Amino acid sequence: MNPFSYTRAADVATAVREVAADGAAKFIAGGTNLIDLMKENVERPARLIDINRLPLAEIQPRDDGGLRLGALVTNTDVAYHEQVERRYPLVSKAILAGASAQLRNMATVGGNLMQRTRCCYFYDTATPCNKREPGTGCSAITGFNKNHAILGTSEHCIATHPSDLCVALAALEAVVRVTGPGGERTIPFADFHRLPGDTPHLDTNLRTDEIITAVDLPPNGFAEHYAYLKLRERTSYAFALVSVAAALEMDSDTIKEARLALGGVAHKPWREQQAEALLHGQSASRDNFRRAAEALLHGARGFGHNDFKIELAKRAVVRALGQAAASEGHL
Repeated sequence: MNPFSYTRAADVATAVREVAADGAAKFIAGGTNLIDLMKENVERPARLIDINRLPLAEIQPRDDGGLRLGALVTNTDVAYHEQVERRYPLVSKAILAGASAQLRNMATVGGNLMQRTRCCYFYDTATPCNKREPGTGCSAITGFNKNHAILGTSEHCIATHPSDLCVALAALEAVVRVTGPGGERTIPFADFHRLPGDTPHLDTNLRTDEIITAVDLPPNGFAEHYAYLKLRERTSYAFALVSVAAALEMDSDTIKEARLALGGVAHKPWREQQAEALLHGQSASRDNFRRAAEALLHGARGFGHNDFKIELAKRAVVRALGQAAASEGHL
């Protein structure tokens, strides 16, 4: 681990000012991802800015009927919050499907959004990796890639985003609130994370001089018909091979609105609104679910070891939609 300086910020303005003044500085809250990366010499910040004292650790109702999750609220506190469990159970289920209880006690909402890939080549500094060192190549494309992306890939990177919470937030169309030297701005969740393209080292559209302050949940949490399905190699702490967040608005057996997001398959939580539109006004049948799954996975490409993910993802979408339609997401 490289030497670094450490300071604490007492308010958001100070935190922004300090990170803007030092391009090699990083914010630290729970540290569940950053510290691991520092130990492996993947991340080498010259300075850590501790933001745990900022007033961003509350969950509050919004005037529009939604809910605001402060960036420093722990994953555990979000998952077990009464309003989240009752109105946004998809969020609660996604969090509880990820990590371990110990990690959830430390990890924060803002940190969850900023997680970096768990690609083994990204963590191995002895191998080429365009995310770690742009221009060196992507070892995963011709290497062992069972856990890697099948959608939205580029010749420069096939890594996946690891978060479970982010898959649920993508399906619900949450909004990320950030603050920088120019003041506050909002980023629709669909625009927060990036596909790799030719800049795979850039995971998000958050600027280096900005800080996440909150995530806003919309009024509709799809609390009646939802499912979060996570397929992994073991039921204990493991990252998703494929995960599905499914949320439906139903009128008897007819689907009025559908939301679908996939995890474990792309550089960001994957949504395709054209696939969702195929379900609008349709009956909740397996045939309709299959059509939506085929559309959602249109253009998917495997790289050898992860070819199985394409069919696995399609089946997972059908299963998750069936659970959501039958309200099995409550189980």
